[in-house]
Amino acid sequence: MDNSVVEAARQALGPVGVCLPVSFTGTPHVDLQREAVVRLERAGYGAVWTNEVIGKDALVQLAVLLAATDRMVLGTCIANVWARPAQTMHAAAAQLAQAYPGRFVLGLGVGYPEQAASAGQEFGSPLATMRDYLDRMDSPTWPPAPDAAYPRILAANGPKMLALAGEIAHGALPAGIPPEFTAQARQALGPDKLLVVGLSVALDADQDRAKAAARAIVSRSLGGPLYPGMMARLGYSAREIGEVSDRLVNAVVAHGNPAAIGVKVREHVAAGADHVVLLLPIGGDFAIGVDQYEEIAVAYPA
Repeated sequence: MDNSVVEAARQALGPVGVCLPVSFTGTPHVDLQREAVVRLERAGYGAVWTNEVIGKDALVQLAVLLAATDRMVLGTCIANVWARPAQTMHAAAAQLAQAYPGRFVLGLGVGYPEQAASAGQEFGSPLATMRDYLDRMDSPTWPPAPDAAYPRILAANGPKMLALAGEIAHGALPAGIPPEFTAQARQALGPDKLLVVGLSVALDADQDRAKAAARAIVSRSLGGPLYPGMMARLGYSAREIGEVSDRLVNAVVAHGNPAAIGVKVREHVAAGADHVVLLLPIGGDFAIGVDQYEEIAVAYPA
């Protein structure tokens, strides 16, 4: 992979970005989204990221938001491989990269079996699916895709997907993980790959409320099939995982006032992250979420 693409992305992204607030019950009007990214650019964030599910086209969304901003990077966290054929994914990404040089990052992920099923596909092996998808992204088309480089990073919360990201992509995007996993990811990827880390945040000046919100975030993650095993591999005991201990909550979620969130961001940067994406809890109000990101902006590291 071209190391110059990675270095250019590091410089353009800066240390901190945000994922637009996510709701699965409605989509904010595009005018509100445009206003939000302009405000977030003005607040000093290097990048805004957006999610994708079957039925929501993140690349169309980013085309609109790139046009509304002047310099910030827009990225996908994560573009879903079931949403479009591999060659179409590359052609769309290359066109965005050509239109907005240095301002687009493609994060890719295999998602969940339900998403594959909703697209009429078999989920299969995540590793084999991702390897095949990236191979097919570079298959020739007629007419050919635009000749424009852009970073490809893979959603990777496990050692095998991290290894694949280091082999066939420009880097990785783990999320919902403590700084010790960030350090392991950097070691696995080596120095020449892009490491973007998704950091869950719970902003509240009241420490008790912030801790409760953070514990709820971790509890939801622990309800998934893979997350408890990942925490166990990082050294958290069965009791800590079962009780959702303070040590686990404090490690995984940045919570409290902006300064406390800034401390956790710096921990991930010190552990090897090139860029940290702040992730508000799913389902919150869009406008309130943008307000919170503006409030947090004063605390991110130089």
